[in-house]
Amino acid sequence: MKITKIQLKNYRLLKDLKLDLEEMLSIIIGKNNCGKTSLLSILNKFIGDKSSSNSFAYDDFNIEFKSKLYSSIKDNKIVWEKQDGISLLIFIEYNEKDKLSNISDLMLDLNPDNRIVVLKFEYSLDVENYNKMREKFEEYKSKHSALSTNELGCFENFAKSQHNKFFKIRRKAVQYDNAIQDVNLDEFIDLDKKKVDISKIINFKYIGARRSITNIENDGTLSDLSSKYYEKTEINDSQSKAIDNFENALIETDSKLSAVYDDLFEDVVEKVKKFGGMKKDETVIKVISSLQRRELLKGNTTVVYDDNSHYLPESYNGLGYLNLISMIFEIETLLSEFRKDNKKEMKPADVNLLFIEEPEAHTHPQMQYIFIKNIRDILEEGSDGSNNNKSFELQTIITTHSSHIVSECEFDNIKYFRKDSSNYVEAKNLKQLEIEYSKEKDVGKAHFKFLKQYLTLNRSEIFFADKAIFIEGDTERLLVPAMMKKIDDEDKATDILPLLSQNISVIEVGNYSQIFDKFIEFIGIKALIITDIDSGKMVLDKDEKGTVKTKADGTDKMKAEASLVDESTCTSNGALKHYYKKEIEEYLIKHGTNEIDYFKNLDIKDKVLIKENDEWQSSFKGHLMLVYQVAEVNEDSDNYNARSFEDAFFHINRKLIIDNKDKFKSLKNINYFDKKESSSGKYKYDSYELAEKCIQSKPSFAMDVLLNSVCDDKSNYSNWKIPKYIKDGLIWLKKN
Repeated sequence: MKITKIQLKNYRLLKDLKLDLEEMLSIIIGKNNCGKTSLLSILNKFIGDKSSSNSFAYDDFNIEFKSKLYSSIKDNKIVWEKQDGISLLIFIEYNEKDKLSNISDLMLDLNPDNRIVVLKFEYSLDVENYNKMREKFEEYKSKHSALSTNELGCFENFAKSQHNKFFKIRRKAVQYDNAIQDVNLDEFIDLDKKKVDISKIINFKYIGARRSITNIENDGTLSDLSSKYYEKTEINDSQSKAIDNFENALIETDSKLSAVYDDLFEDVVEKVKKFGGMKKDETVIKVISSLQRRELLKGNTTVVYDDNSHYLPESYNGLGYLNLISMIFEIETLLSEFRKDNKKEMKPADVNLLFIEEPEAHTHPQMQYIFIKNIRDILEEGSDGSNNNKSFELQTIITTHSSHIVSECEFDNIKYFRKDSSNYVEAKNLKQLEIEYSKEKDVGKAHFKFLKQYLTLNRSEIFFADKAIFIEGDTERLLVPAMMKKIDDEDKATDILPLLSQNISVIEVGNYSQIFDKFIEFIGIKALIITDIDSGKMVLDKDEKGTVKTKADGTDKMKAEASLVDESTCTSNGALKHYYKKEIEEYLIKHGTNEIDYFKNLDIKDKVLIKENDEWQSSFKGHLMLVYQVAEVNEDSDNYNARSFEDAFFHINRKLIIDNKDKFKSLKNINYFDKKESSSGKYKYDSYELAEKCIQSKPSFAMDVLLNSVCDDKSNYSNWKIPKYIKDGLIWLKKN
């Protein structure tokens, strides 16, 4: 038996969340404040250790529901038509091998093809209690006249203190309609009236993020856990021999201690004798040792670190190790509890759900890798029954902010939590991306494979970012952070959050940003793509059959002839062709074959894109901006449109290089920068030729720019300029 899906309504930011669970391990990721902890909270309140009492607060209702409730109470004309409130639906799927004794009475559909049982938990307000709530609020208002001037505030105070008098916890089994693959909430069984023991069906346990781990001196967290672990696991068959040895040692110790106690307690025993009794020696007592296994371990076991036979206290190690070791103790303890939490029958529940919140606390990246690599094995070994003949179904949910943990996860196990346009949370399965990419008939499979490998191995931090910058190469990778800092320094007067204070991930993708098309749309992240215009001329080409074809030439010879965009007619950049596909086609129909003219004349506002009907198009509402080299006037009043980053940088920063010729070790042919024609007095080599002939190493060139930057009262990088296209893009990203 396993949980296949969870649905939540009206709980905090989880207004209408649908979450699919994997058979064994589900990894939930997302930025801060996107509902991961709320998921743990509601599970605990409905099926966890808080389920035995009503622990809901009024602020657990989402804002929209609270507004609806207040409006209904305030307006006597509005009728509360149905039971409503916070709800949790748990979809449980069984198979022919499962024992159905605990759920047989909950099957509302006897169709053999329907193997879904749905449990519904709700904290809701029915019509009868709604009417009572309205009456009581009127009484409350009359008693608290000081609050009457602010009726909403008055209602909030009333609801916070008295909501649990009207909202009730209800537990149901609702019908699952196999034909429509959805629930029929009107058909249900009241689990409370039937006195169904839910703990036999589902058992929920968790390890919270707020773990009692410190490395202060004399802290004994691990030592306490060791006794708790023993208490929960002592009946484990695999440990029976060790337990027998433990008991034998206790018997022998009891005998030795009793002899010692005769001397230790001799004085007090003699004093007791003096009080006498009905006959001689009636009040004689003896203190003997009666060590109990459980009590002996409580407070009497100490976890130490063995450092070459020198035993050091647990607090002498770092928080990371304490956290990791404590989690292993806790997991093992909880696995033991899962095996025997049914106290009468000492057997597991049908479904067992373990929730581990943010296991990465205090641990460095390598330790996070180790944890996620080994956690699956620990969980499998703990639930397969190989050591104790008590196998049980176990599903685990792990929430994390760690890109290192994500990088070691199975891509299909990842669930991405994100806020939608209404600021409520939605859950997205990353394996759904494969379906989206499969729509690209020829290259979709290869693109998805690349994306999957690239994100998990290299750039999984993008899942936790608010914004992303996709760049082409090493030069941009090294210089874009400095450019962000430069923009922040030069724009301190505004109240906009600095770029470097925003949660922005910079990702190097070459000129393949189009592969991230569906991913950008899928996670809904604000994105800036910085790419090259890669201009060239249209040339004729013939295939083997002699058919004439056109292409954007990419040879060195063609590039040399096309140093100016004005001489070019097309772009070889796949990203530009992809994101502007629709608009280029429309432009060429109207204006001929020169697509470079389209990009040259494109206004900055039209470089912001939105995806509609599976096509990207210009829109100020868009969340993606794509920028490339544009015409720019330099210090010599030359208006020039570059075709690469280095080309653009040299055009506006040529004098920086000339003034620091000896310092730019990454450049060859350094004299080309200031060499001029004797007849005209103009520079012999334009910036395009400098980019082609003078750069030995692009990363080294970027480092030279940083090393030779000058700091003044305005900026740490005051002596060079940012190419206009990049500056435009970064300012857009900063403001949006």
